[in-house]
Amino acid sequence: MYLLLVIMLIGYLFGCINGSQIIGKYKNINIKNSGMKNAGASNTTIVLGWRYGCIVAFIDVTKAILSLAAAGLILNHYNVLFEYQILFLYINALFVVIGHNFPVTMSFKGGKGTASFFGVLLFLDWKIAVMGLGVLLLFAFVTNYFVTGTFVLYLFFIMFTAYTHGRGATYIAFLFTILFLVKHVENFRRIMNKEEVKLSTLLRREAS
Repeated sequence: MYLLLVIMLIGYLFGCINGSQIIGKYKNINIKNSGMKNAGASNTTIVLGWRYGCIVAFIDVTKAILSLAAAGLILNHYNVLFEYQILFLYINALFVVIGHNFPVTMSFKGGKGTASFFGVLLFLDWKIAVMGLGVLLLFAFVTNYFVTGTFVLYLFFIMFTAYTHGRGATYIAFLFTILFLVKHVENFRRIMNKEEVKLSTLLRREAS
């Protein structure tokens, strides 16, 4: 139980490192109160452009990788069996996303976790991460909405987990997806109302 709490705490604390908050302080702007009112890479792109959006994404991806690496070192130190290590790593990853979405450093109002989630995929299996990115981009371009591509990426993650890591990890993968849906209700509502920013609009804006 003690080890589980440590793994959860590590994940949450790393998750609280928010890339948009760091860039916001550098640019003297509260990104969370601008654009789509979200503290993440996608809204940073809308507010400040692709360059800063990519920096935020890099920070949020890297923090997930570092958290999982730290958790892995601890699990190896305590000689935790591999099948249990996978569960602990999934729990650590889940709390990274929880920390990103609900950071104590931002009054529990953070981002939506997509970049950090991709960092989780990179750590677990970079080949799957590349495939997942391809799936995300394919459906994002087909539907013209980034959020729909991301949703399919989460479904892809569930299938990957079920195939490779069994029932326990798959339950946690479902929790990732539930977190995604909770944080993106407004996005899907805006899509229904035809108010969501389209991917093509973002690309044209950056090109100009």
